[in-house]
Amino acid sequence: MRVGEALLDLLFPPKCPFCQRLLHDPRAPLCPNCQASLPWLTGRAGERRVDFTQGCWSPLAYQAQVREAVQRYKFAPAPAYGRPFGLLMAQCARDQGVEAELVTWAPLSKKRRRKRGFDQGELLARTVGECLALPVLPLLEKSRHTVPQSSLPDGAARRANALGAYSLLPGGRIEGGRVLLVDDVVTSGATLSECARLLCQGGAKQVLCLTLAQAGEGGDKLENNRNNG
Repeated sequence: MRVGEALLDLLFPPKCPFCQRLLHDPRAPLCPNCQASLPWLTGRAGERRVDFTQGCWSPLAYQAQVREAVQRYKFAPAPAYGRPFGLLMAQCARDQGVEAELVTWAPLSKKRRRKRGFDQGELLARTVGECLALPVLPLLEKSRHTVPQSSLPDGAARRANALGAYSLLPGGRIEGGRVLLVDDVVTSGATLSECARLLCQGGAKQVLCLTLAQAGEGGDKLENNRNNG
């Protein structure tokens, strides 16, 4: 641990992002109680089909404490949560055998990023890339500001909202690589599908998706697992 990080831990002891209790081990992404009680998704329950991708994998269901923690992350805001969430996602990728050559993320619009002060997908992607020893590259931009996907009633509305909202960054071509596309939560998969479509157009051989949590279909298939994460 760097000296600066150790000093910050003394001044601001890290807390579990899910229950907000102090962590006895500052390197741990969550506390033992949450480790035992969160709605972990294991095996096929943690997979989601997403168009234009090889699939999406998530360690958690978007319920109860997980939902509250993600909302604090984005809206409190609590950017420090990006690291523990990213650690859990990277472990999920290892457990599921997800292999890629680079990491990117589904970006916020410039308007929303200015308001929030950070892009939650980017923070997750950078931790995932660090843990998996993969380069992290910005390949996409959100070229049209949209209403939050979570505010829309169904998958059709979310697909319409995401369609045409993203574009490849200038020079954002991928020559035959396997790209790991990161976001915080998957619900209908509309955002990830639209981003993956563009990455494939940009030359990606395959796109694989990784999120912290999944909601809706698949998010109801829970399995508590004391040894996960």
